[in-house]
Parts: sequence; C-alpha cells; structure tokens
Amino acid sequence: MSSHVVVVGLDDHDMQQALADAGHTVTHVDIGNRPGLEEAGVIDADVYLLTEAKQATSISVAKDLNPDVKIVVYADESLPDFARGQADLLLDPQLFEPATVAEEISG
Repeated sequence: MSSHVVVVGLDDHDMQQALADAGHTVTHVDIGNRPGLEEAGVIDADVYLLTEAKQATSISVAKDLNPDVKIVVYADESLPDFARGQADLLLDPQLFEPATVAEEISG
C-alpha cells in the first residue's frame, strides 16, 4: 500500500530513496518546525518518519497537526523519554536497512 511519508531530518541512510522505490510519496524537510511540517504536507500524511532524535519535539507538532499520523523514528540516537510514548515504531539504522523500513511502512 502506498503512503504519503514526511521525512524529517538529515537523510544519512537514504530513506527517501528507499521509500520512493517502495512506491511511497515522499516529502522531506530538514527542520521539523510547524511551518516546515505544514509545507511538507504532514496534515495529510500517513507516516511521519524522523531521522534525528534531537528533533524529537517535532513529533508533538506533527501529532498536533495530524493526530492520526503514524510516527516512525529511524535514528542512530536514542529518542528522549518524553517522545517515546508518541512513537509507533522505533528502528535502529544499524539493525534495519532502509528497504526493510520502507516495506514495514507498506505493510
């Protein structure tokens, strides 16, 4: 199933390409602030994929704009405790290849 995925943060692991290869519509912003998320279309997105744990506060902004968005964190760093409860899926890039993550989002 194709989803609209908003990727937030640096894309050091080429998640955008893996998601596009899996048939997803992808938009990207470097900084997950409210104007950036609105411009990226998080209001209508199916998945919010965060690649930098230091931007964890953006999860709350995304959920405020779209309470139904699925939150996926694909980051090398640990997610702060305050944001863990809002995340639906936490994945370590050392354990999961981008293509595997894209497939998981599809299914």
